[in-house]
Amino acid sequence: MTSAGLQVLAIVLAAIGFLGDIIICALPMWKVSAFIGNNIVTAQTFWEGLWMNCVMQSTGQMQCKVYDSMLALPRDLQSARALVVISILVALMGLLLAVAGGNCTNCIDDEMAKRKVAVVAGVFIVVGGILCLIPVSWSAHEVIRTFYSAMVTDAQRRELGAALFIGWGSAGLLISGAILCVKCLNVKTNLKYFSLQGTIPALKKTF
Repeated sequence: MTSAGLQVLAIVLAAIGFLGDIIICALPMWKVSAFIGNNIVTAQTFWEGLWMNCVMQSTGQMQCKVYDSMLALPRDLQSARALVVISILVALMGLLLAVAGGNCTNCIDDEMAKRKVAVVAGVFIVVGGILCLIPVSWSAHEVIRTFYSAMVTDAQRRELGAALFIGWGSAGLLISGAILCVKCLNVKTNLKYFSLQGTIPALKKTF
């Protein structure tokens, strides 16, 4: 029962991380305007995402434009596009395998096969979390490096957007879910071991 509960918790954590992965892929808030200096115009807020950039007016109106050329983007955004999309696909595969190998499902009858599927699911989810963590951390590094660069004007400086923080949380949830998947396998193994230890003395007394 404990093993099944841990598996359900692991799948829930991984599912939340998977949804966060999708959100950061679509959310155009990887980089936002940095309002610093004395002469900065604060009537507009610039957002930069993986697929588009947006301008938010002080009146509340927002205009977004898809990037005209992918090759004109910075290297961190180019790589982030590919890595985040791959992360979503890998995490989705891990979730499907985790459900198929769960103790509360009957997709697979063989107990040993279920354990193998659960291990593979954990690996997929961990890889998905790492693939989410890499582009988020890389983009954050580029934002911080550019912010403190003396060659960049105040109007060109950017700060960390909300998508980066969501990405860090999503990566943590994905990796935590995979760790729980492996942990519940250990719990199940220990339960079987203690059950076997209790059976052997009973057999000795019988004979």
